[in-house]
Amino acid sequence: MEKGKKKNIITRFLYSQKTAPYVFVLPFILSFAIFWIYPLISTVVMSFQSIKPAGTEFIGLRNYEKLLADSVFRQAVGNSFRYMIWTLLLLIPFPLLFAVLMDSNLVKAKGVWKAILYMPALTSVVISGTLFRLMFSEYSTGQMNIILQFFGLEPYKWLKNSGTAMFALLLLCCWRWTGVNMLYFLSGLKSIDRSLYESADIDGASAWQKFWFVTVPLLKPTIIYVLTISIYAGLAMFLESFMLWAGNASPKNIGLTIVGYLYRRGIEKNQLGYASAVGLVLLVIALAINIVQLILSGTFKKEEN
Repeated sequence: MEKGKKKNIITRFLYSQKTAPYVFVLPFILSFAIFWIYPLISTVVMSFQSIKPAGTEFIGLRNYEKLLADSVFRQAVGNSFRYMIWTLLLLIPFPLLFAVLMDSNLVKAKGVWKAILYMPALTSVVISGTLFRLMFSEYSTGQMNIILQFFGLEPYKWLKNSGTAMFALLLLCCWRWTGVNMLYFLSGLKSIDRSLYESADIDGASAWQKFWFVTVPLLKPTIIYVLTISIYAGLAMFLESFMLWAGNASPKNIGLTIVGYLYRRGIEKNQLGYASAVGLVLLVIALAINIVQLILSGTFKKEEN
């Protein structure tokens, strides 16, 4: 009898309209607390410590003071910002253009083109980074140098020059993520009412006018979403650079990013306290940039009654 009563109580509890929402939300809350809140608190604490095999020592703001005078960290921040800005300039307009073309009647075999553009995203970063390292090899057998030699030019050390190294990183990034962003924009285009374009046609609007005054305003939520994730992805890029140079030691740190510097200090040099400070600075920078762009785009603006 007691077992039956307990079973009935548990059943009523689980099927109660008041408790059911909390039961469904509980797995997310637990995973969020364990895998995000706890590591964040631990990182904040560790950033004020010097962590050694023998133990930890509280050192206050010394890690942050060291960061301000660290020229290598400033170079890593500069590299990450350059990469982020270029990815924003390339991975928002061009995927948007491709999505508009895919949504029009100008392109045939749309499913084939979608698959071709999306397929690189399914490729492992390790594999794609290795392929691009071989493609931009400084030897005459590298694909890029084969093209140069076809035009009578000498082989070039692509990954040992800052400008061409950034070009290689951006080409890898665009190759992998253009199709993904295109699908984001394509899903946004599907939600736009076609009657709006028909009305624009009746008013004599050109293709450019329909794109600028109908498509872009109605795609604003999707554009903001892609912009937000692209800012963070640009600042947090690491594995692409790591694989392109077959490690975290690019010539004169031309491929070093903020996360790469965090990895160098925390994993390679076992300076976990200092690496925690680097990680928190990255978090603050990414949050600040995204909050500013969300405010400027009107996302946080209250709707007027």
